[in-house]
Amino acid sequence: MHVAVVGTGYVGLVSGACFSEFGHNVICVDKDAGKIAGLKRGEMPIYEPGLQKLVEGNAEAGRLSFTTDLAEAVKDADAVFIAVGTPSRRGDGHADLSYVYAAAEEIAQAITGYTVVVTKSTVPVGTGAEVEKIIREARPDAKFDVVSNPEFLREGAAIEDFMRPDRVVIGTESEDAREVMRELYRPLYLIETPIVFTRRQTSELIKYAANTFLATKITFINEIADLCEILDADVQDVARGIGLDGRIGRKFLHAGPGYGGSCFPKDTLALVRTAQDAGSPLRIVETVVDINAKRKKAMAQKIIDACGGAVSGKTIAVLGLTFKPNTDDMRDSPSLDIVPALIAAGAKVRAYDPKGMDEAKHMLDGVDWCKNAYDTMADADALAILTEWNEFRALDLDKVRGLMKAPVMIDLRNIYNPDDMAEAGFDYTCIGKSKVSAAN
Repeated sequence: MHVAVVGTGYVGLVSGACFSEFGHNVICVDKDAGKIAGLKRGEMPIYEPGLQKLVEGNAEAGRLSFTTDLAEAVKDADAVFIAVGTPSRRGDGHADLSYVYAAAEEIAQAITGYTVVVTKSTVPVGTGAEVEKIIREARPDAKFDVVSNPEFLREGAAIEDFMRPDRVVIGTESEDAREVMRELYRPLYLIETPIVFTRRQTSELIKYAANTFLATKITFINEIADLCEILDADVQDVARGIGLDGRIGRKFLHAGPGYGGSCFPKDTLALVRTAQDAGSPLRIVETVVDINAKRKKAMAQKIIDACGGAVSGKTIAVLGLTFKPNTDDMRDSPSLDIVPALIAAGAKVRAYDPKGMDEAKHMLDGVDWCKNAYDTMADADALAILTEWNEFRALDLDKVRGLMKAPVMIDLRNIYNPDDMAEAGFDYTCIGKSKVSAAN
């Protein structure tokens, strides 16, 4: 099949590359000429494990190409995916759909023959109907259907998620559109992937409901972690104890500094606004949004408290800046709240991230950027781990202690064992457990 993907951001590029791996002929479109030129040279605009190899292989095979010419890409396509950004709209938290609607207007002028227009972007309920209206008004003669097909890709594991998903959700009541979508996802039928066909507005809501539930689960275990610290309990044992219950499950029960990234913050807020406008407010989700925002800000104080209540004139080594490992995504990362708060409190911050440094430099001022993990620790008064990159999980603790002015570690991802850290001579603070001091 011939597929056009409008937008070469995270969702568009991964989806386009994976569809071409399925054997379809895919053209990815973007208005950013520099980005398209880079992709043609094999330069990825984002970091995602395995993506460069996938793109290069399918481009060489002639199944994947890139262009700035939307009309050329769309004119012979059986399916056109809208995969543009839907950031939070300034001022009210609603999803900004201007890019989606602009894409729909351009697509309307370019389609020839029967075409399935698919919203892959995360959009509020009713967006598909508006996209259909835009195309219909522009092209009353056109033969098309608008389908909702939300993505459920985890950054850092997106290719595996696309190739072996838990499910595929498709929102349409058109049998013609169903047949096109079945053909697009035929390789997943062969591995018996559940394909959920539903109405378009239900499909749109499924995406928001899924992300909001996961954000709620994270926020729940974070609040339990706070309680554990007061009651001298262990949040990791609590998480394991409840996670073994099949009705609850173990995933997304890892206490930390709060959720971030490109999806959870904006999607929870967008669903809150949608529900309020519909007159059916989601009080649980409203609370989740509020708690998470406050938690990220509170993490800086946790670091300050571990440093004796003040960091003025002290050097803090920070490991990890992205909102999670295996990505260069800095959007709504806890570090964007924590690092500025430390600097405002008078600390000197030395930081390192394996993949997020280039992006972080545009978003954080007053930071000393370091070449590796150990470089951050020279004469540091404390070490704070904000992101659980694998290379931070087995630091040479003797070397760390020797580099630092004081053996103080604040582990906001619980990647070390408190007893081991005390034995190694560290004053160790983590999430959801009692603080331990260096063993005598």
